[in-house]
Amino acid sequence: MIKRPWHAISLVLIGLIVSACATTPTGRQQLQIFPDSQMRALGARAYADIREKESVIASSEQGAYVQCVTDAMLAALPPQYVREQWEVSVFESEQVNAFALPGGKMGVYSGLLEVAENQDQLATVIAHEIAHVMARHGNERVSTQFATVAGLSALQIAAGDDADRQRLLAALGVGAHLGIILPFSRLHESEADAIGLGLMADAGFDPREAVNLWRNMARAGGAQPPTFLSTHPSSGRRISDLQTLMPEAMPLYERAQAQGRRPDC
Repeated sequence: MIKRPWHAISLVLIGLIVSACATTPTGRQQLQIFPDSQMRALGARAYADIREKESVIASSEQGAYVQCVTDAMLAALPPQYVREQWEVSVFESEQVNAFALPGGKMGVYSGLLEVAENQDQLATVIAHEIAHVMARHGNERVSTQFATVAGLSALQIAAGDDADRQRLLAALGVGAHLGIILPFSRLHESEADAIGLGLMADAGFDPREAVNLWRNMARAGGAQPPTFLSTHPSSGRRISDLQTLMPEAMPLYERAQAQGRRPDC
């Protein structure tokens, strides 16, 4: 019996998925198809492109402030993450935002500094972005999208020219977008919040200020999209989750303070 092409494609996809399982710092299983070296190279390339196109605040009080907080965070990282080529840039923009790329390249937009009222609130954001890199969320997101697109391509082969099947595939495309890619993004954000809270506390930043930051974000954000169509949890959900995690974070903060980790940026 001759195997249909989509059977072979399905077997390849299953093999990729089974062999590409990894674990995040929280113990969650994740899909990582691409090698870290490739993701780091992509991150470095994207970072260089952003720095070319955006207005970078190089030597300034703002740049020194963000670098100080970042350095304090990096000093407290577990040893296995020191190998990343950590770098942070401050971009002149009213955006209240920050980003992290594979390999440790990070960006902070100056508009964020208007909302993060002190070093602990800024540390909340920096720790969150570092957590994305530690958990290799970039690789997972790209891998998930790759597997989704490849899977839908296999289904398109199976569908042939049948009009009803083509309509079904269109529906599956919507289902894959809302059912796989966006929920993973929300999961990444929540996981980065949890990892980041512990990181900032261990570096000597007050984790209670994470809650205040998201209250500020909520006031600055205005109208938000419905949670089920957003790639980010709502501010209310984030605050609730952070408050739940606070009993674990506070002992880390108190220990850091007792050991002399008291950032002064």
